[in-house]
Amino acid sequence: MHQCLVISAIGEDHPDLLRDLSRAILDSGCSIEDSRMTLLGAEFAILLLISGHWSTIAKLEAMLPALRQRLALNILSKRTQLYPPTDSKFIPYAIETISLDQPNIIYELVCFFSSHNISLKEMNVHHYLAPYTGVPLFSVNIIIHLPINLSIVTLREQFMELCDSLNLDAVLEPVRGR
Repeated sequence: MHQCLVISAIGEDHPDLLRDLSRAILDSGCSIEDSRMTLLGAEFAILLLISGHWSTIAKLEAMLPALRQRLALNILSKRTQLYPPTDSKFIPYAIETISLDQPNIIYELVCFFSSHNISLKEMNVHHYLAPYTGVPLFSVNIIIHLPINLSIVTLREQFMELCDSLNLDAVLEPVRGR
């Protein structure tokens, strides 16, 4: 029987970390279905969706305490199911915003989509210094799924009004090839 496990791991970055983590997954007989990894400050962070037979998932779960110790990682895991394929009643849209750094941007964006009963499927946030000037900038990239019966013109208009009020440069467009 096919099962899935989500693993979240955070720890100090070192060159062998990914090799050792992926080796453990391979040795257990499981496969990586999906993953996200990044450096957050000086810490390496990874999210993995692992799949396998119930026995290989159990084997990997049994290996996690030793991996925690050996790789000096904080590891959380949870059994889950594969997310069903995207429903044809939704259209994926991408949002990109860039602005001067402001502490309320994420909150305002999340509140806007929540008030329209739209959940965020992915979000990436980056704080960086502008080339040449060194001004602190903030970019947000979001993927949402819009119901096909939603008025995209109205949503776009309201979203752009919000962005204008927050002084955000923004783009809201359909995702291609997803």
